[in-house]
Amino acid sequence: MTATAEVPATSPFERIGGHAVLRAITDRFYDLMDQDPAYADLRAIHAADLTEMRAQLPSFLAGWAGGPRDWFEANPGKCMMSAHGGMAITSATAGQWAEAMTRAIIETEVADREIGAAMADVLSRMAKGMARS
Repeated sequence: MTATAEVPATSPFERIGGHAVLRAITDRFYDLMDQDPAYADLRAIHAADLTEMRAQLPSFLAGWAGGPRDWFEANPGKCMMSAHGGMAITSATAGQWAEAMTRAIIETEVADREIGAAMADVLSRMAKGMARS
């Protein structure tokens, strides 16, 4: 019998394509929110200037997906619920968020479509779980 070396598990962060892909997904997501009238209610509950959110989301997603945890280290004790606590998230706006994020992932060249689909599913469920009405 020969010994085989175990290959370390690859994180979702690595499987999706790393920071560059998460940045592309984020940019597509916010572009959709800004430009597609289907997401007007979602856009209305966000700040006029999305620069900070565009900068923060890829870092959050990186740590959440098993990559560098810079966002979590810079924001100790903060989570998605506390970050969105002041927003009037309804089931309609949560649904718009989920749909826009799913579209952004589908419309972005990701390294692994399976992990992209799984990420879209989990993020959609998370968004819908934040609805307050």
